[in-house]
Amino acid sequence: MTTRPLIPPFTRETAVEKVRMAENAWNSRTPEAVAQAYTEDSRWRNRAEFFQGRPAIIEFLRRKWAKELDYRLIKELWAFTDERIAVRFQYEWHDDSGNWYRAHGNELWEFDGNGLMRRREASINDVPITEGERKFRWNAPGPRPALHPGLSELGL
Repeated sequence: MTTRPLIPPFTRETAVEKVRMAENAWNSRTPEAVAQAYTEDSRWRNRAEFFQGRPAIIEFLRRKWAKELDYRLIKELWAFTDERIAVRFQYEWHDDSGNWYRAHGNELWEFDGNGLMRRREASINDVPITEGERKFRWNAPGPRPALHPGLSELGL
């Protein structure tokens, strides 16, 4: 059985670290690596899509990052319990016509005893922005630099 770092029960410190690990993984834009954080039969709701299992997660992420170009994500812990974490996040991206967006969302995560996410519920809304309104500026793909402000520090 696979185990991921930071297994339940979560403390505030481990929940914050788990959120940052997820942010870093998603900012890699590597579907196969991201999918390893989820159980083989992980259940997802992303916007209006419902699917289950790592192969479906990988396919979803491939489609997502083929459409959402220059994707950069910041996540922030909202709340946690022993085996669940609630996150708010925003990410910036542009389409193939150069139109920029900032996506605003919330995620609910549930983990198994090995630290793998067995359920992910995501609600997301896209807001058009101009290139000049972008706030997430770092070399991508790759993690947000340690000194780059988070959502609260950016006033978002």
